[in-house]
Amino acid sequence: MGAVTPLGNDVETTWANALAGVSGAGPITHFDASKFKTQFACEVKNFDTSFIDRKKLRTLDLYAQYALYAAKQAIENSGIEEASNLDRNRVGVIIAAGIGGLHTFEEEAGYYAKNIENGPKYNPFFIPKMIADIAAGHVSMEYGYHGPNFGTVSACASSNNAIIDAFNLLRLGKADAIVTGGAEAAIFPAGVGGFNSMHALSTRNDSPETASRPFSKSRDGFVMGEGSVVLVLEELEHAKARGAKIYAEIAGGGMSADAYHLTATHPEGLGAILAMRNALEDANMKPEDIDYINVHGTSTPVGDISEIKAIQEVFGKHAYDLNISSTKSMTGHLLGATGAMEAMFSIKSVMEDVVPPTINHEEGDEDENIDYSLNFTFNKAQHRPVRAALSNSFGFGGHNATVIVKKYEDK
Repeated sequence: MGAVTPLGNDVETTWANALAGVSGAGPITHFDASKFKTQFACEVKNFDTSFIDRKKLRTLDLYAQYALYAAKQAIENSGIEEASNLDRNRVGVIIAAGIGGLHTFEEEAGYYAKNIENGPKYNPFFIPKMIADIAAGHVSMEYGYHGPNFGTVSACASSNNAIIDAFNLLRLGKADAIVTGGAEAAIFPAGVGGFNSMHALSTRNDSPETASRPFSKSRDGFVMGEGSVVLVLEELEHAKARGAKIYAEIAGGGMSADAYHLTATHPEGLGAILAMRNALEDANMKPEDIDYINVHGTSTPVGDISEIKAIQEVFGKHAYDLNISSTKSMTGHLLGATGAMEAMFSIKSVMEDVVPPTINHEEGDEDENIDYSLNFTFNKAQHRPVRAALSNSFGFGGHNATVIVKKYEDK
């Protein structure tokens, strides 16, 4: 696994800060946001681009830089480059983005608008920097991986869809290993301004670190995040043959559509219900097999409620025994990269038998529409056996994708 997130520029730092309940939110530094309704976000801090050749750096949007950095960590962590059984024709790359090179698009559109009288003069790297599939292309070129190569785009479900696609291609025998995950870097005027115009973002400018507060009555929208998380998924026998360290098993994936609204989730969580049930069926697991749900939980007034309704419908009485938390309370919402990051958190949970918290929940701040007798992990991490974890991601357009990970048992 590899990560560059608002909580740290590697997996272990990110995980340690999540367990400690650290908020990644702060004033926006990528641009002057003083005239925006929302002036804060969960940005990546102290990102060092020295690992990229300076000439190549000119060809990379920030989101692709994040992807390359996380992929570098994940590939080195996996040890797959040293494997004697490595066939580069059978290693793929699937890296998602919900938006892609927004900063590049914004820069080029702004440049043209200012110089329109001189005719169109665009940077020759404009299109290849902007497109949402290019991160996967760069990773494949960096390592010479010739297997299946593409990006998935399903808004905030994108990187869960990438993981499911990778999982299915491995099961079909189309590859031995796939580098997969997501990357996003949209904390720029068009991103913040666009979400502000939809009234989707929190405007708690006086207290950014407490603005993301899933399941609290005073929640007023999500907090934008950025970064990348990349995983190396590998077919079991191939991994065992090279003596790989196996962290966890991808057990199943489920997908669905709300077919309801451009941006709102179905109020009764119908699409979420279907995605979770499809994932359980795919994994050949019962609801009682799940010990932790890393919810989509973005801190929006409607979305949090519909997801809880869906969990109660799918899990019944067991919904009161498993743990629920939203790590977006700390990381913000990484849009197309959020599913991969939350898959990483789920993997660490099953590895270490601990559930990260939902921070910023205040006593007495309950929403009458949310059943607080459910086992929410509020404000403090909880140690408990975690045999399997389920991670939800939902996106604009009604896209739903659920991934289940479980403890690996030597077979």
